[in-house]
Amino acid sequence: MSKQDSLPVSSVQAAGFVILANRTIVRVSGPGADKFVQGQFTQHVDEVTEGQSLRAAACTPKGRTYCLTRLVRDGNDLLMDLENSLIDNTLSHLRKYLMLFRGTTMDALPTARIIGLIGESAATAVAGNGARTLKSPGQVLQIGDSHLIRIENTYNQTPRYEWWQPNEEHACPPDVSEITLDHWRESSIAAGVPWLTQATIEAYVPQMLNLQHLQGVHFKKGCYTGQEVIARMHFLGQLKKSLYRLSFKNTNQAPEEGTRLLMNGKSAGEVVNAIMTGNQQGELLAVIRHDADPDLLSLEGQELAKLHLEPLPYPVPEQDKRTQADT
Repeated sequence: MSKQDSLPVSSVQAAGFVILANRTIVRVSGPGADKFVQGQFTQHVDEVTEGQSLRAAACTPKGRTYCLTRLVRDGNDLLMDLENSLIDNTLSHLRKYLMLFRGTTMDALPTARIIGLIGESAATAVAGNGARTLKSPGQVLQIGDSHLIRIENTYNQTPRYEWWQPNEEHACPPDVSEITLDHWRESSIAAGVPWLTQATIEAYVPQMLNLQHLQGVHFKKGCYTGQEVIARMHFLGQLKKSLYRLSFKNTNQAPEEGTRLLMNGKSAGEVVNAIMTGNQQGELLAVIRHDADPDLLSLEGQELAKLHLEPLPYPVPEQDKRTQADT
């Protein structure tokens, strides 16, 4: 992490752009591209169109998530984005299956990039009034050979977008302030959108990360790796923990990914992502048991830190203790 990225970030209400240098675009192309992706990801590729991009996960046979990504249609190809810190591990997993599809390739695009945009004014600086046609997460506007994607709002309804540039760099939006990568990560936490790290690879099934509420799991598609476990958890109502958003204060350091949350001295969950947002305060996403009492939670190793449950910008029926169904 750079010195700039380690600084406290400002309010997620501020408009701005950031080059997401922590992520790499990967192109899947060839006659078996759709079938390959269909067999490895939780999303139905037929629903990924020029006008719609969807989130997806890739999982082990035991249903444990090793990749969180977004799928984007680019002509006859499919694009996805991978965290740089995990790209080697992810591609190694996927190439075990890719060899079954002759003539199909999966290549990282080193000259491609994604720009994150916060605020409608940042999006209109890129696409003019066309950006205002993007009302819902996943909607896509073509800008030449690039793709402007509406993604999830923050909890306070601040619009967010991603500008995918797979073939050539387009100029950053003029008259829009550049923000830090940590600012973007803060907005992701405020939107209830997690990302994986080395500490959380293969730790959770997609539903524990609320991916079914982020357009990331298609429960009616055909077979894919890990589907049996994921479907059973969904249809039998076996989900016992999921992703929550919390704020913390009274500490000078954000907890590391994988840090346990304790209730009465026993493990009740783990930190997935966390970031400082100001002096001795920050926000985090954590996978927590549904039967845990948020008022009794503490951070292992940071017992003086105070935690407070914050709302997510989307409903999570599984977290209602009166209904334990996974719907």
